[in-house]
Order: sequence, then structure tokens, then C-alpha cells
Amino acid sequence: MKILTKRLTIATLSTAALLIPFFGVIPGVPNWGEMTSAITALSSANAQNIQKQPMVKLQLGAEKQVLSKDIQGKTKTTWQALQGQVTVQPGDVLRYTLTGANQSDRPVKNLTFNQPIPRGMVYILKSANANTNAKITYSIDGGRSFVENPRVKVTLPNGKVEEKPAPAEVYTHIRWNFPNAIAAKSAVNGIYQLRVR
Repeated sequence: MKILTKRLTIATLSTAALLIPFFGVIPGVPNWGEMTSAITALSSANAQNIQKQPMVKLQLGAEKQVLSKDIQGKTKTTWQALQGQVTVQPGDVLRYTLTGANQSDRPVKNLTFNQPIPRGMVYILKSANANTNAKITYSIDGGRSFVENPRVKVTLPNGKVEEKPAPAEVYTHIRWNFPNAIAAKSAVNGIYQLRVR
């Protein structure tokens, strides 16, 4: 039996602007280009004057789920931080933490994280959360639209068409919108889990 493995490179990048993307390369699947995160920091300042926009430092961290048995035989879950070149196998679960740190001396308003789900990975339903109040929405159409509970139309054996919750395999993006201003020198996190196909 041949075991398929995939190699990843976990990178940490930061930058500041009105629109802040991640760039990097992960050999194999998932492709880091598909993991591009767009973070939009909109402030009350005029968008044309980007130099006066607050600085937001971005960091993407990843951990691999490790399952083990304790003395009583119960399954114990721990998370192993991933850095540099790592090997993952189909079925492995990875937990990502996207951190946006406001490094300026004033609040950042209307901060939004958009995170694509790369090919070769499947979103684990209900795993997305945040360390503060955030509205979390999802896309199943490549990031064109976002809703809290994506639905798909399914044709039943009798020919009737009805809407059902979208399966995890069709999720393409996750979005966190932080409605409250992010205070100076503070940070927010968007957390989610993916399974390697």
C-alpha cells in the first residue's frame, strides 16, 4: 500500500497597507499561493492617504493534530507547531491561526480576514472561531459571496429539488469581520481547521 505524503512550508510574513496579502510557496499541496490571505484594514481616515493608515502585522501559524492514548486508553488530542518543511498525510488535521496585530497608536476599524481553503484540503465544519467578537461567514463560490450557513440545491430521487447545508468539501473561503475597533497595540485571531484530502 502506497502512502501519499505532502510537504509544506509554513511561512510567517508581515506587512502593512490598506490591503495586506501573504505571499510564499509551499511545495506540493496545498499551494501557498492558494492560501493567500487578504486582510483589509479600513479606518476613518481617507483611503487615498494610505501612509496614515494604521499598521497591521500579519502572522499565519499552523499546528498539526496529534492523537495519542492516555494510561486509561482514552484518546488525547495535542497540537504540534509546524515550521519550515513538514510532511503531512491524507487525513491529517491542521489548525491555522491567523493573527492581525495592530502595531499603531490608534484603533483599526472594520478589520476583515479572508482566508481561502486550498485545493487538497477540506474545511472542518464549525471549527472557525476568533479570540474576540467576530462575524464568521463562508464562501462556496470562490470568494464571490459569503454567508453564515452556505446551502446547496440537491435533486432528490423523486426529482424534487431542495436546499441542504453545503458539505465541507465545497467550502472555498472563510471570512472573519471584526465589528469592534481593534485597539492600539492589541491583536485579533481567526482560527480554523483543515483536513488534508
